[in-house]
Amino acid sequence: MDQGELRARLDLPPPDTARATLAADFGRRFVLFGDAEEEFDWNGPFARAHVSTTAIAALPAANRRFVERGLIPTYLVDYPVVDDPRSAATIAEMAATGACDIGTQLHPWVNPPFEEEVNGPNSYVGNLPVTLQRAKLHALTDRIADVVGRRPIIYRAGRYGIGPHTADLLAEAGYRMDVSIRALFDYRAQGGPGFSAHPIWPWWVRPGLLEVPLTAAFIGRARRWPALHRRPAWRGALAASGLLNRVSLTPEGTPLAEALAAIRQLLEDGTRLFSLSFHTPSIEIGHTPYVRDSADLRLFWAWWDGVFDLFAREGVRPARATEILAAVH
Repeated sequence: MDQGELRARLDLPPPDTARATLAADFGRRFVLFGDAEEEFDWNGPFARAHVSTTAIAALPAANRRFVERGLIPTYLVDYPVVDDPRSAATIAEMAATGACDIGTQLHPWVNPPFEEEVNGPNSYVGNLPVTLQRAKLHALTDRIADVVGRRPIIYRAGRYGIGPHTADLLAEAGYRMDVSIRALFDYRAQGGPGFSAHPIWPWWVRPGLLEVPLTAAFIGRARRWPALHRRPAWRGALAASGLLNRVSLTPEGTPLAEALAAIRQLLEDGTRLFSLSFHTPSIEIGHTPYVRDSADLRLFWAWWDGVFDLFAREGVRPARATEILAAVH
């Protein structure tokens, strides 16, 4: 890593020289992040009143499924989760027993201080004034520290809403890892950031701050021409024909067969670190568009079983986020 060439900005693709190197004995690993958040209407407008966190009560039982497969997930909790006494107590107990690690997820519309208008562009925290970004980040970080007993060091911007100043603010607040980048995706049409040119490999944003993007891949016969996917009108036909399909490693909206094909392709490409993700309200029926009934919930857990089974066959072992920090240079 040539630290002189680091851009210290998450909204820009990194130079190749910023790529983090994993220790040889780290092997091939996968890490799991859960966005622990409030329940809200995914198809409705953003609202500060939507702060219910009832699904967190089901998280310990769901987490046991992961622990039984050898995983210690990191749950990225937002303000409503640690502000409600019941969900805060659940998170604190899980962290105290070592069943999970706890990081930060910032949903600005439900995270004090409340100075901005609630709307689509402002749902991306990186669009807010820097002073307000800082105030919201510190309010959440301090609240998590009060609940869990230690300051979080892993961060995700809700809705992947990083901006030009995010890296500086995270370093200032003591964070060591960001997991906000959704590689290969573009939210600029909605007023958010664009990640079409960002890689899936981990990199040093600045000294002491590592980026671990969510893993995604292009599969299909035209995977060497990803620019074709940037035309929204073509995407459905490209995927249906098997020419080009963008696949995220999440059970939410990604069929198991596509996820398995993407993992196999990434392994063939030499990928050594896989970052998987989901939203914790999906562990109960009716909170997200991905789990609307009992059949969806069965598919949700079957997805994890299928992915974990493939990783086991291929010798890809689970890793804690903290193990990644210890293994990179």
